[in-house]
Amino acid sequence: MPGVKPNPNNGHEFAQPRDSSSEHSHEHSHYHLHSHPHTHTKAVINRLSRAIGHLESVKRMVENGRDCPEVLIQLAAVRSAIGNTAKLILKDHIGHCIIDAVESNDVAALEELNKAIEQFMH
Repeated sequence: MPGVKPNPNNGHEFAQPRDSSSEHSHEHSHYHLHSHPHTHTKAVINRLSRAIGHLESVKRMVENGRDCPEVLIQLAAVRSAIGNTAKLILKDHIGHCIIDAVESNDVAALEELNKAIEQFMH
């Protein structure tokens, strides 16, 4: 994304250190550093770049007065690309973060995932 600098937090721009003690406080935000790599980061970035490019071309279509049905079809393609990107992020999150949360009995992480899915689905 233009203007966004790479973050060493494995793609989590607002990551905070995870409490390493055995008594994990749930009073803070659960955006934390992960001790594992996110295996799909490069693919997610590539998909987002393509979706951004596609959306920019849809914008040009509107600026050029293209027919509404053509624009709607292209917007559907962008929406599908974003949905498929979200699936990849979710797969990565479940495969790493949620497994860690279950192993450490971190119920708040599961609640956060449910909240994120609910917001994404609306």
